[in-house]
Amino acid sequence: MWNSLLLLSAVLTATGDFFSQAALERAYNDLTPAIGIVRYSLEITDPASGEVSRRDNNALGLVVAPDGLVMALGHMVIENTQPFNIVFTLGHGSEERRFDATLLKKPDDVNVVFLRLKSDAPLDLPYVRFSKANDLALAAPVALFGRLGDTLDFVHAIQEARIAAILEKPRTTYCLDQNVRFGYVGGPVIDTAGRVVGVVGFDLSRAEGGDVYSRSGHPLLYQAELFQKYIDNPPSLTEEQSAEDYAWLGVFTQPLTDDFAEYWGLPKEGGLIVSTVVAPSPAVDAGLLPGDVIIDFDGTPIRSKLDSDVLSFTKLVREAGPGREVTIRILRDGQPREIRARLGVRPRTARDAGEYEDPVFGLTVREITTDIRIALNLSEDVQGVIVRRVRSGSPAQLANMRPGVIIMSFGDYPVSTVDEFREAVDKVVARKPAEVSIFARVGPATGFFRLEPRWQNNQ
Repeated sequence: MWNSLLLLSAVLTATGDFFSQAALERAYNDLTPAIGIVRYSLEITDPASGEVSRRDNNALGLVVAPDGLVMALGHMVIENTQPFNIVFTLGHGSEERRFDATLLKKPDDVNVVFLRLKSDAPLDLPYVRFSKANDLALAAPVALFGRLGDTLDFVHAIQEARIAAILEKPRTTYCLDQNVRFGYVGGPVIDTAGRVVGVVGFDLSRAEGGDVYSRSGHPLLYQAELFQKYIDNPPSLTEEQSAEDYAWLGVFTQPLTDDFAEYWGLPKEGGLIVSTVVAPSPAVDAGLLPGDVIIDFDGTPIRSKLDSDVLSFTKLVREAGPGREVTIRILRDGQPREIRARLGVRPRTARDAGEYEDPVFGLTVREITTDIRIALNLSEDVQGVIVRRVRSGSPAQLANMRPGVIIMSFGDYPVSTVDEFREAVDKVVARKPAEVSIFARVGPATGFFRLEPRWQNNQ
């Protein structure tokens, strides 16, 4: 293993007098065998159009159980993103081991994720054991363990820091006193007694889906009590929260900025302006109208003045629970009103939508969900599927098709669902015509695309 004293000396930053060389070397030898690298691809969905972009990322991964449970940075999963092709590597050089990994359901109360490594044989990996101690004091020194970047071969490294501040509300939060390289985020942290007291963390901002605990923008120490319960009882592989678990009101909103408040003669106390009311929806049934200003949701004051605050309201609604009757206080034409609404079940979104990738023409399509209809101003009489990806060099790309195109018929077969598109593709493949016509909508216009399949490559 790369645990020699020579390597240790090369990667240490200034460590002061709080940790002896021997103590750091022992911790290094104990912890670094469990510190690996998570490599993954990230699929980013534009909720307005359903268009998808991809990029490759990496993050530090920490083995926290010998059977292949790995903890990593929670930024792997944020709003409108989906990681895939996840690979975890442990060790270095000739001793490197690679594992495919599956993402488990992300915890709601701390910005970490857990991975389950795949292996045909039982695993017995080196792993990190956390201390239950939670007695860190202001200005206490701590040592952080991580890995440097790819230009330095992801070599293991150590950095020393101090507890710069302790925030008591809404929960105990330990702030570190200096910037931390990305390769340390998610890595183990020890105190001067050598106890592994937590990991380096970064909270999500509200714009990224952060919750009420969010202390974004500053490196933190996530104490072990925040995540130990998930190590003891890992999230399930199949425990995915479906749309049926989320409540839905059926409005699009924007913050009541001071400028809007001044223009309408309203108090500059914030709120949410209802910009769109989805029909049909609980909002319609309750009588909400565009221009109404929401100032309280079921006892929670709404004081939004920033775009990022809209997401907090969305989470407040969806976590209230489908079927619940709530009281909403609004301002309409400057006058206060109170309405009652029974929350419904959130419709499927672009991120949740079913999709199909055809292997012949190079098209990946997905259903047209409610959020896409609103974003593209599509009425219910526009039926079809929306193109999500076009494979490079495929007949579809050569025909100038692109993401966002709405396919309404394929090869003269009407298409209104993903299943109907799949069936239409199968029928066309069985016929093998020299040319295939696609009737589609692009923006406000409709027209035809002409595809020339290369059948000799698909038989």
